[in-house]
Amino acid sequence: MRPLGPGVLTGWLVVGLVGGWLVRRALGALDVAVPAVSWTQVLVLAFVAAVLAGTAYATRRSVERTRAELSADHAVNRLVLARASALVGALLLGGYAGHAVSWMGAASQVADERMLRALVAALAGAAVLVAALLLERACRVRSGPPAA
Repeated sequence: MRPLGPGVLTGWLVVGLVGGWLVRRALGALDVAVPAVSWTQVLVLAFVAAVLAGTAYATRRSVERTRAELSADHAVNRLVLARASALVGALLLGGYAGHAVSWMGAASQVADERMLRALVAALAGAAVLVAALLLERACRVRSGPPAA
């Protein structure tokens, strides 16, 4: 199985970017209040990124030491988690970045604050993406005898 390529991740990022940009435009046209990005959302994304990074580190150590420590079932589960998290991370990165871009040039009192929160959330989405890609790479098993 090959690692996720940049084309797939870029596609999800672009879908998120357009979707995040359209949310504010569509809700504004319908005269509905645009939901704000909260700091809780940012903290949850940062926590998910930390858990993925920790899992990537533990997986890498298990694979480098001996393959017996990491069963095939656990390796496959971690690989599926990594791939799903990478796709969602790319979508969130694009979505929050698109939401931030939609606030650029807005003549609103809260535009700067909402843009800042969306940009910080986009950075947290990027952290999820990077940690997921690290976990995916950690699941790779090299051929040959295990290291002693």
